[in-house]
Amino acid sequence: MVTSIVRVESLASSGIQAIPEEYIRPQEELTSIGGGNVFEEEKKKEGPQVPTIDLMEIDSEDKLVREECREQLKRAAMEWGVMHLVNHGISDDVIDRVKKAGQAFFNLPVEEKEKYANDQASGNVEGYGSKLANNASGQLEWQDYFFHLAYPLDKTDMSIWPKSPTDYAEATSEYTRQLRDLVTKILSVLSLGLGLEEGRLEKEVGGVEELLFKMKINYYPKCPQPELALGVEAHTDVCALTFILHNMVPGLQLFYQGKWVTAKCVPNSIIMQVGDTIEILSNGKYRSILHRGLVNKERVRISWAVFCEPPEEKTLLKPLPETVSETEPPLFPPRTFRQHIQHKIFNKKITQDQEDALLFSTKQG
Repeated sequence: MVTSIVRVESLASSGIQAIPEEYIRPQEELTSIGGGNVFEEEKKKEGPQVPTIDLMEIDSEDKLVREECREQLKRAAMEWGVMHLVNHGISDDVIDRVKKAGQAFFNLPVEEKEKYANDQASGNVEGYGSKLANNASGQLEWQDYFFHLAYPLDKTDMSIWPKSPTDYAEATSEYTRQLRDLVTKILSVLSLGLGLEEGRLEKEVGGVEELLFKMKINYYPKCPQPELALGVEAHTDVCALTFILHNMVPGLQLFYQGKWVTAKCVPNSIIMQVGDTIEILSNGKYRSILHRGLVNKERVRISWAVFCEPPEEKTLLKPLPETVSETEPPLFPPRTFRQHIQHKIFNKKITQDQEDALLFSTKQG
């Protein structure tokens, strides 16, 4: 158990007026963060907005109605790579229980949470943690978290799941079980959108047996200088799909058409993001969008992210043959999923094109 790390929650509750230097972002990032209030940003009606996709008719018996719903999902995955899903079929009660359980865990005293601390130095990443510096500048994110494999249950280590609150394990298990059905549905639509057989993408990412669901509850305490920090730095997700619940406090930003767009808080929705795995398999037709998390001084933000990850060594990530042609050559070299993760770690998590676009946007103010 590691207890020498200063948790962000402890920093935030200590009464500091200025954040430690290691949490201050580089100047080029600070320009794009600006001094804006995330609550005001979220209210803006002008400019591009993250699409909301209503899944009510995704399995409609009416072919035209069904196809229109699926076409909207496909278009959002191609243009944005992120969307709010409503009428997604996951029980409101289960979602409410998951949120209450995660909130209750983070309401525990820090010393109680430390009983679940991970040990990143030894490679044990599951459990309660905070980001450790992984670069020369020592930059940290304004975030604590709880991370663990959540599905399939026979592959999880439930001994590290929180014992308090008592509903944590049951609520999380039921949520990921229901989410599993939604993932199959989404991957089917995305497969058909590429002209593939319905089950092709799911098969490519491990199928029902081997696609792993990893739960990360992100806890972003109030920050005395939100204009200087980030809850999560800019990155794309390595996984196939990411599904996000949150406590209706804004903070997620997407890098779209050269600008940062703040996602709205859409009631009863789940945010879905396309990850690198699907982008690569589709040869870039579906988009893994660059995103980050802002913090604020007024309210704690909590999000529940489930990352759907393929088997690390078995999965060879490369554009599927059907997505490649003379006019559309492969955009990505073949790598195993593990190699792709390593490649991103050593390349600061974002591609050169994204880095260039990010720097350009900051220079434009």
